Amino acid sequence: MPENEPFEGGVGCGASRRPPPSPAGTGLRGEEPLSDSATSDPASAAPARRAPRPVLRLALLVLALAACVGLAVLVGAASISPGRVLAVLAGGGDPAARGIVLGLRLPRAVQGALVGGGLAVAGAAFQALLRNPLAEPYVLGVSGGAALGAVAALVLGWSAAGVWSLPVAAFCGALLAVGAVLAVAARSSLALDTRVLLLAGVVAGAFFNALIMLLLSLGRAEAFRSAIYWMMGSLSGAGWTETWILALYVLPCAAVLLALARPLNLLAVGEETALYLGTRVEGTKRIVYVATSLLVAATVSAAGAIGFVGLIVPHAVRLAWGSDHRLLMPASLLAGGAFLVLADTAARTVAAPAELPVGVVTALVGVPLFVTLLVRESGRGGGLG
Repeated sequence: MPENEPFEGGVGCGASRRPPPSPAGTGLRGEEPLSDSATSDPASAAPARRAPRPVLRLALLVLALAACVGLAVLVGAASISPGRVLAVLAGGGDPAARGIVLGLRLPRAVQGALVGGGLAVAGAAFQALLRNPLAEPYVLGVSGGAALGAVAALVLGWSAAGVWSLPVAAFCGALLAVGAVLAVAARSSLALDTRVLLLAGVVAGAFFNALIMLLLSLGRAEAFRSAIYWMMGSLSGAGWTETWILALYVLPCAAVLLALARPLNLLAVGEETALYLGTRVEGTKRIVYVATSLLVAATVSAAGAIGFVGLIVPHAVRLAWGSDHRLLMPASLLAGGAFLVLADTAARTVAAPAELPVGVVTALVGVPLFVTLLVRESGRGGGLG
């Protein structure tokens, strides 16, 4: 409705402004999202037939994630038959198979699912928060801060203190980046302007990259190689302890973002519309930003800087099933986990016995996939947003 449309009943009559129409398929005012076959007659729609569709889609993604984890457990440099794997999972099996399956492959696959799902759901939340289809977890400088902390630990020798020192340093660097970006955005305006937030994140990321290059130029050759490999992303250090710690961060943060699906629907349309329909815009933006930043900080501290998962997966889900975040968020969580588990399986096996950084695999797959999605949407006359 145009902004200059008069109030119903005239000015000063106590009447309220006519609510703006809710965009179709977004569920902005509590309605269920429309199906592809919905007609203009609400009475002709069959909620009983439409309701199972999102559940079935999510169930398919759960099965796909389980299949990817199963494949990751079966495939590797050491050949283990499916019978031996099943025996191990049933509580038996020989010691060698148990060490490989339960000590190496299964925790690595679970950690890959957590990292990939966390990055994907964070990407979907950032894209809604910034209303920018190119936004992803690394745009706001969080990964740059985490990388700075990890590189500082490697170059300065702090990583020798224990296996926990590198993830802790990366997590502290990510929190430093979050605090710096929020401070800059708060100083520029009382409201958390998403444009200022985006620019502050880009500038902070560039500054952190400059500090990383400075540390690497002053460090030893061994530290340089370790830092570069970590910055390309790897799940080679996955173990059950690291995986459980990562789950303590990823699962609560992801639950917070999933609970904010309806406010994210409103923010994706516009802040004025969200405010008009009762959303606490500034509070929601701060919660989303802090939750996604903690989520990204945890994943980067555990697996290094892995790109394109938070950019590609939400786009693919959005193009396939629409932009309703009540479905987009959980679907991105599951699809991102499956995507990274597959990418890590390829990284372990393509050049076996050598191992590729998983970030290289996600980039090699993500770039052509993103170009394909971009061309496909442009050909339809639409956009990735």
